[in-house]
Formats: sequence, structure tokens, C-alpha cells
Amino acid sequence: MTLNQLIYNSKVYSYTLFKFGIYLTRIFLENTKLKALIKNKNNIICMLKIITCVIFAWTATSTYAHGISEADKLAMIKGGNLEYIKQGAIHMITGYDHLLFLFGVIFFLTKFKDIVKFITAFTIGHSITLILATFMQITANYLLVDAVIALTVFYKGFDNVGGFKKFLNMNSPNLVKVVFFIGLIHGFGLSTRLQDFDLGSQGLLLKIISFNIGVELGQIAALAIFLVFLRIWHKYPSFNKFSILSNVGIMFAGVMLFFMQVHDYTHQKTAWPDDQWKDIQTITVPAGKGLEYKFQVNKDDPLKYEWKTDGGKLYYDFHGEPKGAAKDVFESFEIKTQNQAYGLLLAPFQGVHGWYWKNKTTKPVTITLKTNGIYQILGIK
Repeated sequence: MTLNQLIYNSKVYSYTLFKFGIYLTRIFLENTKLKALIKNKNNIICMLKIITCVIFAWTATSTYAHGISEADKLAMIKGGNLEYIKQGAIHMITGYDHLLFLFGVIFFLTKFKDIVKFITAFTIGHSITLILATFMQITANYLLVDAVIALTVFYKGFDNVGGFKKFLNMNSPNLVKVVFFIGLIHGFGLSTRLQDFDLGSQGLLLKIISFNIGVELGQIAALAIFLVFLRIWHKYPSFNKFSILSNVGIMFAGVMLFFMQVHDYTHQKTAWPDDQWKDIQTITVPAGKGLEYKFQVNKDDPLKYEWKTDGGKLYYDFHGEPKGAAKDVFESFEIKTQNQAYGLLLAPFQGVHGWYWKNKTTKPVTITLKTNGIYQILGIK
């Protein structure tokens, strides 16, 4: 997502979800103690503006942090298990959807044994799917999984404001079972991110477990901050006054994150029409093999590209090799596992630029590569 796209999307989301937030808040303020506290529409609007600004500031800076950056992927590939632990912790700390759900889970809890019970259920759930799905290479589009995770954030806020009793005339489902099930979903989301790049076969299980340990450490760190904050806030009258509004904010955040993920998913398709391409190549990567396709590009010259497979996913490293550098010196621009990619590279240096694709499936995978710009085709290397 570019900066211009982010600004445009922010305007669209702000208008649509801001109006939805006002409607949502009005509903849940009825027949609550907050009705006397919030006396007019302007106060509601002011509070929602604050919530909206905080959420957009958070998600704007965390959209890529929530994934694994290309530099971090490279560090994990080159580093050992400690690097996987570090990245697991960072991923959890920057995972705003995971943190919002956890915040909702412990919001009203005051007894330590209850906190341990629910967090243990969540931890077991997400550990199961993180480890098994990654080890067995079970995956899905991470944006769709993140959209489902956003709905779990909404669910917890809805549960916290008594939505089941008030609107559905039923008791809330068993919270321990629900938290465990939602933990499975969150763990699958973590797994889709971890499977973005080639983990290799050597020591695979230990790498996955190391990443999961890092996730738990990041979760403990975040929970410690939440618990201190909530323990202090529980002692003040403002907690009872604003608890409902806070959870409406959690619901609002969940809906907004859902629409953001769905929007990004629906805009993952082809970037440019076919008449904008200078060269179109067909490349077949044999089963269980890897190959490179390269271009000679001068510094600051453009290489616009789009490639798509005939269905199978490939691990790839989009990188450049500076002219005159040692044989193994290169800079990675993007490392992922998927069946398509597109973008525009302005070469950061003169040298050879291109892709290394690795086919981990049992069948050949054919790539259609479309390019335009200022370059010399070197082809398969």
C-alpha cells in the first residue's frame, strides 16, 4: 500500500466508519450509566474522533510491522533460533489485532486465576495452529485470515458490553471455549505470516517453536502493561463511567480493521493492463528446483513488473547484486511465498536485478512475467 493509497483509504474509512461508530455508540449508551454522562451528540463525536485518530495512527505505522519486513525475513534466514524468538516477540507486540483482542479478554477481569485461565486457553489455541499449520504447510491468504481476526476483536467488545443479552436475548457463549477457538484462528494468522518465506527443511520444527516462544514472550510483555494499566484504572470512578464506551471503541476498531483487510484483499489483483508491458516472458520452474531470472539495470532506472504463476505458490527472493561486488553480496527487496507479485523498482544501484524462485511443490510451476522500463534482459541464470 503506497502513501497516497493510505491517505485516500483513510478518508474513505474515516467517513464510513466514523458514521458507523456514532450509530454504534448511540445504541450501547442507551439504558446505561453513560447516558447521563454524555449529554449531547458533540461529546460523542469528539470521543469518536479521538478513537479514530488513534486507530489510524496505529494502523498506519503498523500495517507492515504486523507482517514480517523484508529485512527481518533476511535476518531470520541468516540467523539462528534466537532470531526467530526475537521476531516472534516483535510480531506479537506490533500485532494490533491480537493485542486488541487480549485487551478485551482481560478488560473486566480482576482475579489472577481468571486471567491465567483465559490467557492459557488463548495461548494453547494459537500455539496449536501456529506450530501445526506451519509445519504441515497449511496456509491461506493472510489478508482474509486477518479479516476474520478483526471480527474476533469486534466479538470481544460486543461480549463485554453485554450484547448477547441485550440484543440476542441469550447468555454469552462459554468464554473459555470461545477464547480457545479464537486462539486457533489467531495462531493460523501468525502461521500465514511465518510461511511468507522459505523456512528450509533443516531444523524446521525448532524454528517454528522458537518463533512461537517469541510470540509468547511478546504476549507476556504486552499483558504486563495492560494489567498494570487496568489494575490502576479499576480503582478510579472513571473506569465504571467509561468501560462501556471503551468496549464500543474495541468494536469500532474491529469493524474498521475488517474493512481495511477486505479492501486490501480485493485490491491484490493485476496492477496494470497488458498494453503497458514491453516484454512478456514465460518461465517454468521444475518441481523441487529453483532458478533465477535477471535484468541489468542502471542506478535510478525503472523496472516495472508483474508476474503470476499458473496456480502453484513459489518462494521467491526479489533482489539486486551491485556491480563490482563480491559473488555472494546482494540486497533483498522482497522475500515471500505466493503465486503473484507486482510493483515498480527504481534501481538503488547499478547491477543485476531479478528474482530467485524456488518450487517446493511436486509439479512444475509456470510463471508469466511482464516487464517494462529501462533495462537489459539477461534471462535465466
